[in-house]
Amino acid sequence: MQRSVFKSIWSFSVLWLFIIITMALVNPFEARCKFNPIKYEVDSLENGLKVIYSVDKTAPIVATVVHYKVGSRDEDPQHTGYAHFFEHLMFEATENIPRASIDKYVQEAGGTLNAHTSYDETVYYFKLPSNYLNLALWIESQRMRKLKVDSVGVNTQKGVVIEELRMRYENQPYGTMLMKMSERLFGGTSYGWATIGYIEHLEKATIDDFKGFYDNFYKPNNAILVIVGDIDIPEAKKLVRQYFGIYPPSEPPVRHNFNLLPLEKSYEEVVNDPKAQLPAVFIGFRGPKIGEPDYYAMSILSDILANGESSRLYQRLVDKEQVAVAASMFPLPLEYAGGIIFYAVAHPNKSLKKIKDIIFEEIQKIAKDGITDEELTKAKNITETQFIMEKKNVLEKAEVLAKYQAYFNNPSLINTELDKYLAVTKDDIKRVAQKFLSSNAHNVTLFYHPNGYSD
Repeated sequence: MQRSVFKSIWSFSVLWLFIIITMALVNPFEARCKFNPIKYEVDSLENGLKVIYSVDKTAPIVATVVHYKVGSRDEDPQHTGYAHFFEHLMFEATENIPRASIDKYVQEAGGTLNAHTSYDETVYYFKLPSNYLNLALWIESQRMRKLKVDSVGVNTQKGVVIEELRMRYENQPYGTMLMKMSERLFGGTSYGWATIGYIEHLEKATIDDFKGFYDNFYKPNNAILVIVGDIDIPEAKKLVRQYFGIYPPSEPPVRHNFNLLPLEKSYEEVVNDPKAQLPAVFIGFRGPKIGEPDYYAMSILSDILANGESSRLYQRLVDKEQVAVAASMFPLPLEYAGGIIFYAVAHPNKSLKKIKDIIFEEIQKIAKDGITDEELTKAKNITETQFIMEKKNVLEKAEVLAKYQAYFNNPSLINTELDKYLAVTKDDIKRVAQKFLSSNAHNVTLFYHPNGYSD
């Protein structure tokens, strides 16, 4: 499981990244890494914008992250895909930036830029030579309140997003998995659809619909700005106030109430997938939400069960039984809920039902008998290494600081959250297995059948 709660996996293309990593992880990290606490300073503008600064003189570069507390969770069930749509539209034009110029300005300055959307967040970032900090701040301030939401940009990006939806979901092997899993695992909530939304909702969305969404969520008091790199904090503060201090305070965003009802029963579905070359099974469980004490135990448990070639599921399904070519998991770390999806890609003509039975057997072994000291130590070593390594880069540090602030109002977790993982005990592992993954826990199972396969 990803060590921070923040590397969300929302498009199915990332699933294949997990498969690649799983197949490549022959030897898990065992060595202890040195972690130097990260220093930072928090400031707030009068309009509600929260700003975090951190100096890193390793190289003459700077990273900026603007984290908006808006994701697909904030959408209406009949108007999905808006949060992800703005991830695209924010690269179009503003009142003072011509269309298609943002990429050009940043690339000419020798920088990079990108964005991502999940159920709970939309994040934009730049990495530039440090003498171009003002460029990043100017662009982000323009996009925050002066974005052009017009017919040219909207129609252009509608076409882009709809094509992305078709390519990543409808035309990929197992591409409908995340949509189906979200609908069943979190049905009745605004986690009940994939971040990209549904084509029919985007097609019928009007400019006024998008303007309303933008005005509600894209404003200083719903954003966190983080600047990490070769900076002078007093000078950076002056620039931030110059570019963002011009906006007046505004009302907090209007949000939907979130009510997560318990799963009433387990669900199974056979999906006939002509694009799949091999049969596969995906099993989703509800889990603890991010930051809860059980979240850290579930993370360690998931690693032991399904992360890497030394994991129990890989050893049983791939090496011993030889019924699968890959077996792993990925988390759904959410602010108001949580989930985990175990999966296995089968050899041709091997039974997916048998694979599911084996997965449950391995889960129940842990629920009944627990884990070994060696397994716990190995999982914690992997956790510690990943926790430290993912904070070496200025951009990664900026993203993590923003997300600790957004989710927990506590950026100091960048230095202390590791302790929560290392405090997990064998009894904790056994308890969360019984609580969330037991034979009595309702789950969602999707069997993907290629052409010609029967089970």
